[in-house]
Amino acid sequence: MATNFSSPGPPPCSISYSISRVLNPPSIILLGVPAAASAGTFHHRGILSVEIFSKTRNDGQTQKWGGLAPLYLLQQSNRTLVQCNSTSTGNSPITTVAFKDMKLLSLFQELKVDEREMDLLLDNNPGLRTRPVNSIRNRIQSLEKLGINSIRLGRLILKHPDLLTAKQVDSFVHFVMVDLESKIEPLQLERLFNTTDPRFFVGFEGKVKLLLHHGIPQEKLAHVLNKVNLAKALCHKSAKEIERTIIFLNRFGGVDFIIRRPVILNYDLDDQLIPRFMYLYELSGRDEEATASVFRKVPGILTYTVEHLKDHVEFLRSFAGLTDQEIFRIVLLYPNVFSASRKRKLHPRIDFLKECGMSSNDIFKFLIKAPLFLTLSFEENLAYKLVFLVKIGYKSRTKDLARAMGAITRTSCKNFQLVIGLYLHYGLSCDDILIMSRRHPQVLQHNPESLEEKMDYLIEDMGREVRELLGFPAFLGYKLDSRIKFRYEERKKILGEGMSINKLLCVSAEKFRLKKNKKNSLLL
Repeated sequence: MATNFSSPGPPPCSISYSISRVLNPPSIILLGVPAAASAGTFHHRGILSVEIFSKTRNDGQTQKWGGLAPLYLLQQSNRTLVQCNSTSTGNSPITTVAFKDMKLLSLFQELKVDEREMDLLLDNNPGLRTRPVNSIRNRIQSLEKLGINSIRLGRLILKHPDLLTAKQVDSFVHFVMVDLESKIEPLQLERLFNTTDPRFFVGFEGKVKLLLHHGIPQEKLAHVLNKVNLAKALCHKSAKEIERTIIFLNRFGGVDFIIRRPVILNYDLDDQLIPRFMYLYELSGRDEEATASVFRKVPGILTYTVEHLKDHVEFLRSFAGLTDQEIFRIVLLYPNVFSASRKRKLHPRIDFLKECGMSSNDIFKFLIKAPLFLTLSFEENLAYKLVFLVKIGYKSRTKDLARAMGAITRTSCKNFQLVIGLYLHYGLSCDDILIMSRRHPQVLQHNPESLEEKMDYLIEDMGREVRELLGFPAFLGYKLDSRIKFRYEERKKILGEGMSINKLLCVSAEKFRLKKNKKNSLLL
C-alpha cells in the first residue's frame, strides 16, 4: 500500500533524506523554539529538508550530521538556524527572525555582549527587534567614533538601550564630531550617557554656542566642556538659566573666571551661587567689590556651601574671639582659610597660639601676617620647623615662638634649614640667631642664595664684622644691588668707610637723595 506524505496547504518539500528520518527526526533547536520541537512539528509548513548552521570549536572542517546538508561555520552560539527547502515562494517568519537575531548577535558580540545579555536586552526593549539591523549598526559605529571603548560602549548600551533608538543621539553625535571636532574626551561623554536621558540632548548645540556668544574663546571651549559636568551645566539647564549664571559671574571676571574654574557652571544660580555670595557680602559689611575680590582670588570658594562658610566664621568668632570685620580681612587676604578643616587644622592651630599667650588681638595680627599657618601640614611642615626653633633656643608656649613660627610659614623646610646652616657657617651661634630673629623674625625666611651674597658683601666689600648683624638684622632684608651697594658706594665717596649701616639703609629714598645733594653742594 502506497504511503502518501503530502499535506494540505503549502506545496510539498523536496525530500532530501529517508522517510524514516522524517517520521522520527532528531531533536533540533530553533530560534525562539524549544529544543524538544522536531522537524515533524513544522510538517504542515512543508519543512521536510532541514539544514542546521552553527559554529563549533573544531578545526573548521565540514562535518555531517545524520546525512544532513553540510554545517556552515557562523557565530559561536547555541542558536540553530532551520532552512526550509520548500518550493513555496513565501518566506517563513521564523527564518526571517532567526537570521535577524543572528545578525544582531554578531553585532553585539563585537561589543563583548554575550547571547544571554542580548536576549535580555531584546526582551526588555521590543523596539530593538523591529528596528533595522543596519540602523543599529550605524548608531553603534557613530558612538564608537566618539572614542568610547567597544567594551565600555557595550556596557553603556546594556544600561541605556535608548542610546540605540533615541533620535536625539544622532544630532548630538554629529555636533560633537563636526562642530566640536571630537574634542570632548570619551570619558566625559561616557559619564554624560550614563547619567542623562537622550531627550535632554535637545538644545545642547545652542547652549554651547551661548558660551561662545558670551566670550568663551573657541580655543578654550573644549577645556571648559571637559571640566564641567555636562548634564548639570548644560543638559539639565535652560539656555536662560545658563545666560543668567554667566551674567552673574561677570562681577567676578566673567569669562576669565569661568575658564579658571569651569565647574562653577555646574551650580544652580538661585539656590547655590547667589546665597554663597550674599553670605560673604554681609560679612564684608556689604562691600560688593571686596566680596567679589575674594571670589576672583579663589573661585573655588563659590563651591562651598553656606553651611560650610558659616561653620568656619562662627568658629573664628567663638574660639579665636575675632570680630566679623577682622574675619573678613583675613578672608580677603587669604580666602583659602575656608579650605582648612575646622577640626583638623583651625582648632589645633588657634589653640597653639592661645597656649603661646596670644590674645584675640594678637591672633588677628598674627593671621594677617601669616595666614598660611592655618593650612600648612603639621606633620610635613610645621612640626619640623618647630623642632628647629626649639633647638635654636626658643622656649615652648611663648609669644616669641609663635612669632617665629609665623615668620617661617612662607619658606620651605629645606630653605629654613639652609638659612640656619649659613648663619652657623659665617660664625654666628644659635644664641646669635635667636637674638637676631627675636628682633627681626624675617631673618629666618630669606632666600639662601641671596642671603649668602649679602653676607659676603658685608664682610668682604664693606669690611664689617658679621656680628654687626646682631644690632641691625634688617640689613639682610634689603636688596643688594639697588639699595645696599648703591647707597654704600655713594656714601663712601663722601664719608669714607666709617658709617652706620643702620642709618645708611633705613632713611627713605627721598631723604637719601636730599642728603646726597646737600653733601655735594658743600663740597663744591
